[in-house]
Amino acid sequence: MFALEGLEENFRFLVLEVTSQVSETRAFLFAPSHEGYDKVVSRDDYIDNLKNIVEEKCFSKIHNERGLSKRDIDRIRGLQIISGNLERIADYCVNIAGQVRYLTDKNLLARRDPGPLFDIIEESLSRILEVRSRAEVAGALGICRSEFELDRLYKDAFDHFMNDLRRGREVENCITAIFIFRYLERIGDSLLNIGEALLFSVIGEKIKIEQFQALQQNLSQSGFEGDVGDIDFRSIWGTRSGCRIGRVTSRDAAPDPAQSGIFKEGNLKKMRRERENIEFWAKISPGTGPRIFSYNEDGDSASMLVEFLPGCTWNEVVLTAEWDILEDAIFVFEQTVGDIWRSTLERGPLAVGYMAQLDGRLAAVRHVHPDFFRKERHLGHVRLASTEELFQSCREIEPALFAPMTVLLHGDFNANNIVYDHAAPRVHYVDLHRSRRGDWVEDVSVFLVSFFRMPIFEPALRGRINHMIASFFAHAHVFADDIGDGTWQARLALGLTRSLFTSTRFELNYDFAREMSLRAHYLMEGLAEHRALHEQAGTPWEDYHLPKPVLFT
Repeated sequence: MFALEGLEENFRFLVLEVTSQVSETRAFLFAPSHEGYDKVVSRDDYIDNLKNIVEEKCFSKIHNERGLSKRDIDRIRGLQIISGNLERIADYCVNIAGQVRYLTDKNLLARRDPGPLFDIIEESLSRILEVRSRAEVAGALGICRSEFELDRLYKDAFDHFMNDLRRGREVENCITAIFIFRYLERIGDSLLNIGEALLFSVIGEKIKIEQFQALQQNLSQSGFEGDVGDIDFRSIWGTRSGCRIGRVTSRDAAPDPAQSGIFKEGNLKKMRRERENIEFWAKISPGTGPRIFSYNEDGDSASMLVEFLPGCTWNEVVLTAEWDILEDAIFVFEQTVGDIWRSTLERGPLAVGYMAQLDGRLAAVRHVHPDFFRKERHLGHVRLASTEELFQSCREIEPALFAPMTVLLHGDFNANNIVYDHAAPRVHYVDLHRSRRGDWVEDVSVFLVSFFRMPIFEPALRGRINHMIASFFAHAHVFADDIGDGTWQARLALGLTRSLFTSTRFELNYDFAREMSLRAHYLMEGLAEHRALHEQAGTPWEDYHLPKPVLFT
């Protein structure tokens, strides 16, 4: 086994040297001397070397040492993050010392004492080794909170010096003092990073203090008993919603469902809407969505702890389940979707807005794939319309294709927002913040494209994806016939155009992204051709048939 000597010792020396650096800087501020300045600058070089040694040993240990547990790796990663921020604190000390040369009145700082800021910094640095050794959540939070107190003290000093500047008093000295206090405030930012790295070492996930405090509140409200260190928190990646999402479970695997859930933290408006939608779904279709264990708002953000729904995401079912299980799952899924559509259906026209949704995402597509916006072309006597001309044609077509009824939509009906519990058997919906009444075809188009855009090309797996697409399209066809919706395929073409073209902004496989773009163009060209028939010969939009091969690859 690879032996790594001295990592902890080097780290301890680094903490001690940075603590001494802060103390030397404090002494230099109140009694400037050439000797004091040289001490601060020379110690910074030694700190840089210590930080580099610690960093190199951290990477070496992770790379070469076998048998490390995730917790071991988390502690090493946390140590590396802390070391980088300690070195940054030492740099700020050098910056502070460098500002002293510009002070013509050495008594200025005595009148606006930076001592309380140094007290907080030194006290926080003195706690790092003990907090890390004991894996103390409370101690890590205390170091994090030092940043807020330093911010407050900096604001008081800043306001004081700005008042002097407005009166024209000691302008150069006031500006220099503001720089000195600003560097002390920046040390607070590094202490916050250190505290969050210590939290990471304890719970195994990077989480900001605001999110951690929100997690604590939600666990307390949900009836969780014990310290936050008694839970496992695992982030769930892959979301583009902007929310922090994580799986929370009790380390002792207690059977209480409140001890296992999904923690979400994000924008207040979005989180509030999701809570309202989950509560609404509970009335319309009990059990389809998760239960809410707790909900909290804090300024511009909110958080909640919701039920962890057992089962697999729908894409996992389609790709990995045995064929007989898959067929049963598809039956349950389509039955659930159909029941929700039928039970929430309300007659009455609705103007659809697929092209407005597309327009809102075109800038992002252009940023990633600018060449997908083609110009007008001619191939002999054949004219190919530009992308923008096709968009405009669809914008003009859309008002005639109103939906004759509305249903309750999921609103983001991607495969990974659907959970199937085979043991029940039961289908659940998650991530419901976009739910609303709307055109049922919208959920159909999003669902179909969520499978089409999976970058999976192995023939057997692609065959399973195509089977799911074909089955759900057939289900949609039956539903449309049952409710007498004659223009659904034309609206679906608009919805698929939107979903296919805008999905390219998330796909860096150029060939696959271009395939989606070309299919969107093909659908728009077909809609434009039918529009010409509609205007010239009166061919109704009910006669439009979606070219089904566009759904498969």
